[in-house]
Amino acid sequence: MKWTQLLSGKRLGMEEYHEDRKHERTDFQRDYDRLIFSSPFRRLQNKTQVFPLPGHIFVHNRLTHSLEVSSVGRSLGNNVAKGLMEKYPDGSVNFPEIGSIVSAACLAHDMGNPPFGHSGERAISAYFRDGNGKSLKSDIKREEGRWEDFLHFEGNANAFRLLTHQFVGRRKGGFALTYSTVASIIKYPYSSLYSGPKGKFGFFQSEEETYLKVAEELGIDKDPEDPNKYLRYPLVYLVEAADDICYQVMDIEDAFKLHILNSDEAVGMLLNFFEGERRVRIEKIMRMVDDVNEQLAYLRSCIIGLLVDECSRIFLENEEGILNGTYNTPLIDMLEGQPFKAYTECSEMAKARIYCAKEVLDIELAGYYIFSHLIDTLSKAVINPKNSYSKLLLQRIPEQYDTKSLTTYGKIQCVLDYISGMTDVYALDLYRKITGMSLPAV
Repeated sequence: MKWTQLLSGKRLGMEEYHEDRKHERTDFQRDYDRLIFSSPFRRLQNKTQVFPLPGHIFVHNRLTHSLEVSSVGRSLGNNVAKGLMEKYPDGSVNFPEIGSIVSAACLAHDMGNPPFGHSGERAISAYFRDGNGKSLKSDIKREEGRWEDFLHFEGNANAFRLLTHQFVGRRKGGFALTYSTVASIIKYPYSSLYSGPKGKFGFFQSEEETYLKVAEELGIDKDPEDPNKYLRYPLVYLVEAADDICYQVMDIEDAFKLHILNSDEAVGMLLNFFEGERRVRIEKIMRMVDDVNEQLAYLRSCIIGLLVDECSRIFLENEEGILNGTYNTPLIDMLEGQPFKAYTECSEMAKARIYCAKEVLDIELAGYYIFSHLIDTLSKAVINPKNSYSKLLLQRIPEQYDTKSLTTYGKIQCVLDYISGMTDVYALDLYRKITGMSLPAV
C-alpha cells in the first residue's frame, strides 16, 4: 500500500462533487466536526461504557470515552506524521493531516455500539443463537444467506453501517465522510462470513460492496494469507492503540471511584508503569497533593504520555510491514519491559475484579433481558405488520428505518438499526412502556 493513495479527501457518496478547492478547514477536520455535531454521537452520553450510568458518582460513558480516545488518537497521529515527514521529506504526501484523520475516526469508533455496553452486543447475538431468533434462520438463509450478520452482531461493523448506509430519506453515503476516515475504524477488514470463533468482523454482508469501494479507492491490498480478507488500513493501528490506552487506564480510575479498588491498589497499579529515577521523580511530584483523585489524574497523564510515545515508536519502526501486510499485531501488544508488564497486570486485574464486579454484571443481566424482549416484540411487528398491535408498535419506529423491507433479513436489520441506536435510558423506557410497566401520566 502507498501513502500517496491511502490519504484521500474524497467523500463517500459524494465523489462527483469532489474537487481540489481549498477551505479554511481541511476535509478531515470537517469530518471531525460533522461527527461531533451529529445526533448519534450525542446519544453516546447515555450509553454505558463499562459501569452503569452514574448516579452520584460520575464514571465514563461512551461519549466521554470517545472524546478521550480522540484526544489520544490525535497525539498518536501527530507523532506518526512527524516521523513520516522526516522519513519522506519531499512533501508529496499530506502527512500532517494524519492526526485529524485518527482523531475523527476515534470519535466514530464506538458509534455503532448498542446500549448497555458490550453486553448489548452479546445479548443481540444470544437472541439469534439461543433465543427466539433461531426461528428466523431458515428464512434469512433462504433469502440472502446473511445469517452470520446476526449470529455475531459486532459494534465495529454496525459503526461502519451507521456511517455509510443511506437510511430512508437520508443522503447517499450516510455521513459522507472521507474515505480515509471511514477506513480508519475497520479493525477487522472482512465480512461476518469469515469472523471465526471470536465473532469479530468489520462489516455486515449488506455493506460489503461499500467496503470494497473504499478498499479500491485507497489501494488497500488483500491479505496474502487469506484472499477473503483485506489488510488493515494503516491508521487503524493508531485508532486501536488510542482505544486500548484509554480504556485500560480509565477503568482503573472508575474502579477506584466506585470502591472496587482502594487507593493503594489503584495508585500502585498505575505507578508500576514506571521504574528507576523516573518513578522516583513521578512519586515525588504526585505526593505534592493529598487528594487521591488528583494523584490518579497525574499518574494517568504520565502513563498516557508514555504509551503514546511507545505506540508511535512501534508504528514507525514497523511502517514497512504495516504497508506490505507482514505486520498485523496491535501496537499495545508490542510494548516492552516495565510498560508491558504493568499493562498486562492492569488487564488481568480488570478481568478478575472490574469486569465481573456486581455493578457490571447487573447491567449485563438487565441488558440481556431488555434486549431479548425488544428484539422479539419489534421483530414480530415488522414481520407481521398487519396485526393490530403491530400497527401501533410500528408507529414508534422512526421513518428512517425501513420497516417495509421486502426481505426478512432487511426487516430484522431495520429492528437492530433502531435498537442499537438507542440510549440505555430510551431502551429501558421503551421496554417499560410496551410491557405495561410504565404508563403516561393521565
